[in-house]
Amino acid sequence: MESLRPGFTVIVFGATGGIGRALTRQIEQMENCAQCFALSRTGSPAIDFSDEDTLAEAAAFIQSRQGEIDLMIDATGVLTIKGARPEKTIRQIDPVRMAEAFLVNSIGPALLLKHFSPLLPRGRKSIFASLSARVGSITDNASGGWIGYRASKAALNQIIHTAAIELSMKKTGSLVVALQPGTVDTPLSQPYRGRHATLSPDEAAKRLLAVIDGLSPEESGGFFDHKGQRVPW
Repeated sequence: MESLRPGFTVIVFGATGGIGRALTRQIEQMENCAQCFALSRTGSPAIDFSDEDTLAEAAAFIQSRQGEIDLMIDATGVLTIKGARPEKTIRQIDPVRMAEAFLVNSIGPALLLKHFSPLLPRGRKSIFASLSARVGSITDNASGGWIGYRASKAALNQIIHTAAIELSMKKTGSLVVALQPGTVDTPLSQPYRGRHATLSPDEAAKRLLAVIDGLSPEESGGFFDHKGQRVPW
């Protein structure tokens, strides 16, 4: 991460997932990384999107020990909910499962921004990056289906774009971006890969970190794939 200050600090949210674990491992191996906090539902401090107090407590814990954080990566997300695959038609919409998709894929990242963005420094490059999905692109949707997942990721994209506007005025040098990691060989994507070429978690993490490293503050609020190309809204 050459674009961040020497001795930069990181938080990875969802650090026990396939991509989150790979991101954490690679970041911890970087010589110029001073500290990487790996947060998850099972870690310490634990974070749970259904309990906002856990996010406030985790943010306070990190602030008391580290202060400012240069890079935050949200690697949380859910696709299969309570054993049910994404909807193929509108007749299959289930309000309980859709609410769960929004909790994890949209509301949760919004709460991360609420509680953790105050830890971003002023006056130098810092990043809040959240893993989105290409199917969250309205422009790119030519096949339909997956309504709850698509809608929750589209909502995430709007949250990211809106937060970027606000933080550009409060935290000069900051970036808030959505990232599309590709089809990654993880339990989340395993049932849905089809003929899609897949990336290993390590390769996806390597590409995402390279994209983050190459972004400038002027690109804050954007949606980028693992190759660094903009994804249409």
